Amino acid sequence: MTSSTETLVLNRERGRPWLRYLALGLVALVMLYPLLWLVGASFKSNGEIFSEIGFWPSRFDFSAYAKGWKTSTEYSFATYFLNSFLITIPRIIVTVISCVLVAYAFARFEFWGKKLLFSVMVGTMMLPLIVLRLPQYLLFRELGWLDSYLPLIVPSAFATDTFFVFMLVQFLRGIPRDMEEAAQIDGCNALQLLWHIIVPLLKPAIISVVVFQFIWTMNDFMGPLIYLASVEKYPVSLALKMSIGATEEVEWANVIAISVVALIPSVTVFFMAQKHFIEGASSSGIKG
Repeated sequence: MTSSTETLVLNRERGRPWLRYLALGLVALVMLYPLLWLVGASFKSNGEIFSEIGFWPSRFDFSAYAKGWKTSTEYSFATYFLNSFLITIPRIIVTVISCVLVAYAFARFEFWGKKLLFSVMVGTMMLPLIVLRLPQYLLFRELGWLDSYLPLIVPSAFATDTFFVFMLVQFLRGIPRDMEEAAQIDGCNALQLLWHIIVPLLKPAIISVVVFQFIWTMNDFMGPLIYLASVEKYPVSLALKMSIGATEEVEWANVIAISVVALIPSVTVFFMAQKHFIEGASSSGIKG
């Protein structure tokens, strides 16, 4: 009786897959509609933007993209995008190196105070960033780093992005040590083990770190606002805010158009690394 009931339930579930697809389609539409509206609004006038909820424009006029790209300053958005990459790429590099080294130490070595240090590191994840802004600003001012990219890059070289360290540690704890033990028998030292054995196995998690750090750094507004004073050094996040004038009428189509362009790098990086990103994020949360 029980077996026949289970068979009946399974047959019903198999016979109605369209319900799941319909539900997923509706959820996807709700999630994607703001992005669709943003793209459509880049072709609209101010009157259309504030009067119509639909995303389809009455006509396709790309002039907003050209005007938004030029900006109201002497610099175009090409300069601001270059500045963003000058911050983002070095920060990703130092983040990956430092976090992999620290995570490797926590996951594979035994040393005095390991549990205490790991607990302190996890505790810093709960600390609001605003608490650190004032002491960091005073420190960087004494070092003469204000109005430069160093305050935005150098701290990541010391594994201060503790979320990434935690994620890599969880991923490492789920990797068997058989290959490492075999390599040790062959005479590999700790750094050789890390480079030849651990790093290839950590590829999905490292790609997750790259994607997260790229998106977070490209979207960072508060950090550049605090440390940068020269307009020619502004990243895209500050340039977008600067394009919204406070005294004159804002051409919202221009602002929205350049916002769409600003989304392209992050969306491109995510979809290029989507397979490994999802594998790394899910594995780091399950294993350990």
